[in-house]
Amino acid sequence: MTHSLHLTAQHPHAHLIIVTVIGNIDMQTAATMRTQTLEIMQEGPPHVVLDLAQVGFCDSSGLSALIGIWHAAREAGGSLGLADVPDRLMRMLAITGIDSLLTIHATAADAVTAMTDGQAAPSGS
Repeated sequence: MTHSLHLTAQHPHAHLIIVTVIGNIDMQTAATMRTQTLEIMQEGPPHVVLDLAQVGFCDSSGLSALIGIWHAAREAGGSLGLADVPDRLMRMLAITGIDSLLTIHATAADAVTAMTDGQAAPSGS
């Protein structure tokens, strides 16, 4: 298993960033994903969609990183959505109950539509 991870950021809307994650999210790469995503959030709006279509594997370290990113987005008055979640990861999210915390979209385009139609507004937490 390769331990490389690559993130790219796109700004399809003034209030939203899509971060495409390519590779495996595991004990070797989860901290990098979290750190890089938080850096991207600091440079732009705190509303983030992680496009996970090209993630081959995610372990508990990856789940922890996702929760950390979600917390940071909320603390910044933003939100975190996931898009194009692979089946194996979707099962892990459902088993752990994390799917009830995160907004999950079928595609990144669906996320952009949903989050720019007023749904990216910070919740009243």
